[in-house]
Amino acid sequence: MNSVSDQKTLYVVVCAAGPASEVGTLISLAQDQGWTVQVMATPAAVSFIDVKALEKQTGRPVRSQHRAPGDPRSPKADAIILAPATFNTINKLANGIADNYVLDVVNEAIGLGVPTVILPFVNTAYANRAPFKASVEKLRGEQALVLIDPEGFTPHDPGSGSNAKNKFPWTLSLKYATKVFK
Repeated sequence: MNSVSDQKTLYVVVCAAGPASEVGTLISLAQDQGWTVQVMATPAAVSFIDVKALEKQTGRPVRSQHRAPGDPRSPKADAIILAPATFNTINKLANGIADNYVLDVVNEAIGLGVPTVILPFVNTAYANRAPFKASVEKLRGEQALVLIDPEGFTPHDPGSGSNAKNKFPWTLSLKYATKVFK
């Protein structure tokens, strides 16, 4: 294993969507590839994840709000995976809204050119909305890689999210994050 100073840092940013409870899968895969992982969660996502288990898995605090003055900073991100990304978060991010810690961090990172992979978890009703389609295109125009059909996640029928979450392509997001980082 590489020393921490030799490792690259991956921010795994979690939103409040069905697959969020399984984000540990992505963390394990990333750690197996030598990434140091910093988990960040939207305020709503905190109730979807096991914060203590993720902190134990990563050895780092899960961040969901700005740090207090004097608290240690998170390591600088070499790449970001935003997964599962919700309709709301994708639309806010595309429009530069930074009304919570996660959106603040990811907005700035995209502006700095940090490789960012966004793996949505939305149903077809949301995916078919013009504002969502425009947001995906805006983010892609800023070099964020949005993995949605046919490139990644296939939106599910409304009301079938429980079944779709078991097929969430965690490995795909890591594959692309590793690819764009190199």
